[in-house]
Amino acid sequence: MTNSAKPKVAFIGTGIMGAPIAGHIMDAGYDLTVYNRTKSKADALVARGAHWAESPAAAAADADVVFTMLGYPTDVEDVYLATNGLVRAAKKGAWLVDLTTSSPQLARDIHDAAEVEDKHAIDCPVTGGESGAIAGTLTLILGSTEADAQPILPVLETFSSKVFYFGGAGKGQTAKLCNQASLASCMVGMADALALAEQGGLDPKLMLDMVGSGMGSSRALTALGPKALEGDWKPGFLVEHMRKDIRLAIEQSEDLEITLPGAETAFTLFDMLCQIGGERLGTQAISLLYAEEGDAAAAGLDWSLLNEDADGDACARGHEHGHECGCGHDHGHDGHECCGGHGDSCGCGHDHGHEE
Repeated sequence: MTNSAKPKVAFIGTGIMGAPIAGHIMDAGYDLTVYNRTKSKADALVARGAHWAESPAAAAADADVVFTMLGYPTDVEDVYLATNGLVRAAKKGAWLVDLTTSSPQLARDIHDAAEVEDKHAIDCPVTGGESGAIAGTLTLILGSTEADAQPILPVLETFSSKVFYFGGAGKGQTAKLCNQASLASCMVGMADALALAEQGGLDPKLMLDMVGSGMGSSRALTALGPKALEGDWKPGFLVEHMRKDIRLAIEQSEDLEITLPGAETAFTLFDMLCQIGGERLGTQAISLLYAEEGDAAAAGLDWSLLNEDADGDACARGHEHGHECGCGHDHGHDGHECCGGHGDSCGCGHDHGHEE
């Protein structure tokens, strides 16, 4: 990559987060090539001057920097490590930057495979959600040193406001999973507080203002609590992706032989929300698990799906959670409480095609 001209950039995965990020890169004057499994999601970028490629390999062929924003570790593994994947398809010296929240071990595997091919792969998950992507103020969490990432820093700065360097391949992913583990418990706390306020006869908006001004506050409560009150379930971050992230955090904890009780509880709830039809809603929809059945149905949820999908009380990770959410509502699915044990859903081990 020379200093005499801006590097050519490829962006693979132009969904909720990827499209605005790619837009910022274009706005900064970089020549951009894009690919997405569903071409229509890249049409707006192409209309603005981005080049369309027919495959990830074609997008990367002439790029100095290749970004990916995908859905699941299975997607990342396929796009990078398949026979015609980016590790082989990208040119020598190219930088491969994965913005997906994925597996730390997979990030290390991709990094090592790229180095053998004389290319540079960095795990760089982001936080800030759709609003941060649109504003160009994402926080970047790099599995590298600052010195190692220096050549691509100008491109990274086009869509970020903070950059953290964790010093080694896979460590960016582990750090992002720390963020998600904390966020998951905050989301449960937000939903608990709303349920307690509403059932206790309080003005829930006043409660959010009060809690949000003190130590009980969280970004989840202040940013997403009002959306839940308004019945705004539009995704800034999808429920199914939160479930995936929590699962990854729990898997990492198991590798380290520790337990994460807060993450375990959150996984149970988000997994259940996915099972009853909420996988494509925003994460604030966790509060619907505490709602009356009619209110949940109005948002597109169907509690009867819980039994249709379930073969038992073990979750996809083989644990028997048996949690109840505490709302006390009987949702009419053969005696199960709304946050009781759940069945063997995929647990995000499958490719749900989030970019399609």
